Amino acid sequence: MSDDEVPADGAPAADDPTDANADPFAAEIDRARDLLDGEGIEAVHVGVVRDGEVDTAFAQRGDGDAENEGLRALALLAAHVRLVAGEAGVDASTVAGDAATLAGQVERIPASTDDLPEE
Repeated sequence: MSDDEVPADGAPAADDPTDANADPFAAEIDRARDLLDGEGIEAVHVGVVRDGEVDTAFAQRGDGDAENEGLRALALLAAHVRLVAGEAGVDASTVAGDAATLAGQVERIPASTDDLPEE
């Protein structure tokens, strides 16, 4: 069913992410899959938390220009910082500083606040 089609009864389709009863997590997973199916992807960074462990993957298309490849990775990091800041309701500089401090204190980034090092 296309985005502009509506079932005969007028109700949203069962897999419609705009449905108020839809699982927001499942909707975000579907959105991520749609992004990955898109053409022209230059870089991707994915983090998955499963059973308290964080797994990540990073990939980018290289054109031999090391400076631009570094900028792509940095742009992805900046996007993540802004997203987390927005979710937390704080400035991006606060999140960036906290993330840099945390990264310097631990060998493995904790998946939950229970695993954070004592200050």
